[in-house]
Amino acid sequence: MDRYPSYYRASPAADASGVSYDEGLRRHMLGIYRNMGLGLIITGAVAMGIASSPALYGPLFNTPLKWLVMFAPLAFVMFFSFRIDRMSTASARAAFLAFAGVMGLSMASIFLVFTGQSIATTFFVAATMFLAMSVWGYTTGRDLTRWSTFLLMGLVGVVIASLVNIFLASSMLQLVLSIVGVIVFTGLTAFDTQRAKSEYLAYAGSEAAEKLAVMSALSLYLNLVNLFQLLLTFFGQREEN
Repeated sequence: MDRYPSYYRASPAADASGVSYDEGLRRHMLGIYRNMGLGLIITGAVAMGIASSPALYGPLFNTPLKWLVMFAPLAFVMFFSFRIDRMSTASARAAFLAFAGVMGLSMASIFLVFTGQSIATTFFVAATMFLAMSVWGYTTGRDLTRWSTFLLMGLVGVVIASLVNIFLASSMLQLVLSIVGVIVFTGLTAFDTQRAKSEYLAYAGSEAAEKLAVMSALSLYLNLVNLFQLLLTFFGQREEN
């Protein structure tokens, strides 16, 4: 499934039409990373707040509400992707931040299962990988759009297999998913960064460029969050009961 509406597809060779490209692109990319960073802060704060309060995490994870918490982020992303072209920039940004809060609810269980030290270590590893691939995607002269089919097929496969494994609870399948998922999301980080750069080239100076910054922030946010969760398979140490 394509995560991007056709309205937002742009050619890497598009013309900036006289806009001061370097300065405008710098502001565009900083806006993307600023939105992404704010989303991560909200997610982390909500997750830790829920995990530190038995009165909150009990009803969320020990009742049927856990299914709502588990699937709400996926439903939110699908809704956001299909509706963003009809939203104002302010509404799109508010929806993204609301999604970050919902993701925090879903990720609260991580703080109940894994030690704080292993969570911090894993996030550092994930952030380092993310940064390296994002910088490469921004600076490379290669056209990464030829990766798109492979990456999006891999993304759909990982999502579907992950949903199936909720019920199978297969450790072997989870290991395979983690390996494949890490490859997919590191590739998507470079691809989405280059895509954000190309989209600015096509829509610079328009309102669409501002909404694209929010959509790109969502894409990169999801890449880092999913990379972090998958790497917990390898680096996460469980709390001793």
